Amino acid sequence: MQDGIQWLVDLDDWMSSVVFARGISPQELAVRMGGAAEAATEPITDAEVNELGMIGYRPDGDGDGVVRVGACGDWSFALEYGDSTGGDRLTEISRNGVEVIHYLPMSARPPATVRYARDGRYVCGFGFMEEHRRWGAEPDLLLAELVAAGVLAPDGETYCAPEDEHYKITYRRSLAVVEAHFGLSLSPAYLNEARLPAYAVRGTPRMNTQADPDLDTIRSWAQAQGYTVDGIGPKRVPADIREAYDRATGI
Repeated sequence: MQDGIQWLVDLDDWMSSVVFARGISPQELAVRMGGAAEAATEPITDAEVNELGMIGYRPDGDGDGVVRVGACGDWSFALEYGDSTGGDRLTEISRNGVEVIHYLPMSARPPATVRYARDGRYVCGFGFMEEHRRWGAEPDLLLAELVAAGVLAPDGETYCAPEDEHYKITYRRSLAVVEAHFGLSLSPAYLNEARLPAYAVRGTPRMNTQADPDLDTIRSWAQAQGYTVDGIGPKRVPADIREAYDRATGI
């Protein structure tokens, strides 16, 4: 439990989210989020997700969503990318006695949010720096701890932080409450060099992690067309460049 989760407030350039689940395996978590049980990729890093051919938005359908899954202590976790499903399936994921926490990291406005479900029921949630608006069947589940941590006054409405306090300091105080209450931890290595299996949970991303056989051809074409080729990885072509190449060449 050395890492905790408070470090998540510093992820300015990582706008995906995290789902924690207690009571199911990482594979089952991926399945409940929409993945196919036997369709995991080989373990990949956070950076290699960019090589999975995801399209974030389709006018006539879902964007692509991918999760990388693992376990830390009592909790399985899913790191979400693209148009993933954690925020939509919270109660479904928590069926049959499972506990689920969804953390969505955002900047000061709109705020980061945390939501908790258990046994098919949405229990509580709030936005950071908006803790006076608490939701769910048990909205005050964490109120006493938020008060003890100096987030809210005992009336549950008044804020204790100075008005000029940086939002990350305020976020960290609330995230520490969530961390301690549920016993959550997640190593920063999972957003760096650590490898985890990935699953497609929405849309139709190309989940093959083998090298594209025409990688060099597409790189040369993209460069000639004025595309920035820095985003073309060592094994995979980004989805937007692949689609443009397919349209241009009639493939």
